[in-house]
Amino acid sequence: MHSLPKCNSLATDTAGSPTARNTIGSATRNSRWFTYYVTVLRSGLKGSVVFYDIQNRGSRCNRDERMPGLRERIPAMRAALLLLLLHITLCVADTCSTLAKNTNIEVAYPLSLDYISEQQEYWSSSCIALKPSCILFPTSAAEVSVIIQTINQGDESFAIKSGGHNPNNYFSSVDGGPLISTARLNEAILDSNTGVLRMGPGNRLDDIAAKLQGSGWTFVGGRIGNTGTGGLILGGGLSYMSAQYGWAASSALEYEVVLANGTIITASDTENADLAKALRGGGNNFGIVTTYTLQTYRQGNIWGGNVIFLHDDKVASNLLRAVRDFTEYNTDDRAAVIVTAERSTGLVIPELIDIELLDTWILFLFYDGPTPPADLFKNFTEAGVPILNLAKTRTYSELIGGSNWVVVKGSVVTIGTETIPMPSSQDSQTVMEGIHAHWRDVSAATLLEPGGIASIAYQPFPRSIARQAKARAPDLIDADEDADRLILELNYSFIPQWDYTKMANTLEATYTGIRERVSGWQEEGILSDVYLPVFMNYGFYRQDYWGRIRPESRAFAQQVSAKYDPDEFFKNRTGGWKP
Repeated sequence: MHSLPKCNSLATDTAGSPTARNTIGSATRNSRWFTYYVTVLRSGLKGSVVFYDIQNRGSRCNRDERMPGLRERIPAMRAALLLLLLHITLCVADTCSTLAKNTNIEVAYPLSLDYISEQQEYWSSSCIALKPSCILFPTSAAEVSVIIQTINQGDESFAIKSGGHNPNNYFSSVDGGPLISTARLNEAILDSNTGVLRMGPGNRLDDIAAKLQGSGWTFVGGRIGNTGTGGLILGGGLSYMSAQYGWAASSALEYEVVLANGTIITASDTENADLAKALRGGGNNFGIVTTYTLQTYRQGNIWGGNVIFLHDDKVASNLLRAVRDFTEYNTDDRAAVIVTAERSTGLVIPELIDIELLDTWILFLFYDGPTPPADLFKNFTEAGVPILNLAKTRTYSELIGGSNWVVVKGSVVTIGTETIPMPSSQDSQTVMEGIHAHWRDVSAATLLEPGGIASIAYQPFPRSIARQAKARAPDLIDADEDADRLILELNYSFIPQWDYTKMANTLEATYTGIRERVSGWQEEGILSDVYLPVFMNYGFYRQDYWGRIRPESRAFAQQVSAKYDPDEFFKNRTGGWKP
């Protein structure tokens, strides 16, 4: 009788990742003369190769005359080998086929319409280029639990996708393993009396805005409608309404979470409170959130939209001064701005088309009311002569739904960020224009790329955001009220996939240069030496997210991870920053 080994005896190397060669198990047959073993050699996720060695107990024997009775034992050896191979087949059966055969969970394979359609729902084409072995579409927490338990039986890497807006490869995308799409987890149930919203991560921001339209309630979400709600909230989430209500995560009252072992639990400030805190700014490290319970807020019509200027030095200087002054002096928390500089390549076809470089400033203006106070945005709207002004009274749903024009599909997208202290009024030109000049110098490389677009967005991070966040719920960002700050979002997009590394280096040079300049100004006393976290939703994969938040927050995240995922399932099997 040959006993079968366990399927999950997977070896790991010193870094915690699966080793290239893993002994799944061995079938043995002891006799007076020999013992034989069967070993499995794996090559990542590409399949398996099986070989066996026949060994003498003391020394290797290849000749029948040194192993009497070998020929007679060949049939028994073959039977044992076949038995083990059958078990190995069951062991290494991938998640996709196992779920397809044994459950009613929707499994989409390459070339199917659902697979192709879902793969297109990424902001960056580099994520589209990664090919999951299948896409899973659970419709409930129970189905997510089954998926996680099944994935646990093998060694596949996998990813969880909400909206696919994060352009970092492997954060919500995977190559060769299963992709869990939350697209079918798209319920949105509002209690019209309390404003409490139960929402699945399969909703995008414009979905929720549309579903709440006419209810008199609004949610604290991001600014681009195409963004998925799941990743936004887990990263913190910066909103037009953050000065009123804190991060998007600050309004999360409760989470339904599937843990690494498949257990479904609730996390809130009264139940598993440590996990609830870790999910506010902790990313995908602790479990899969299948339902968010959010507090929404009363809202009628709002005012907002884009104002666009062509670049010149005077417009640039005026707008950089305006966003600095707004960060310090604005006292109306219902107002918000984003000031974005964008450069893109033109289109040149010899003797046919010659469109020059586009160099613009794009403002995103917002007021949580039908009409802003007079002159509230005057420093922005009068920075020059706008070529387009779309700011007007409208519904929040119209504003969010109308923002998707900024999401250009078909390009590789890289994203990075820096947080800077707000400079004093007298040092505004030195700091703001110094940073902007650096960006223009480095971003010029993007303009040599086909389809190249470079942008930098200056976003106020006033003390009021930290104050409102702390008043509502604890989070890992743990921003303080000691200083006003600005969050810079950096985006480079381009068409050729093969230039990813070159453009990634360009992005790294951009945020590294900003960081070096800020450090220098701090040493000179021009900028205050304050806490400057990296904002997760805008971070580049090379940036050290966990090294830039407070050490206490990182230690807390590590403790929570060890408690709820002691086997480091999410740490070793998914992408993203790990505490």
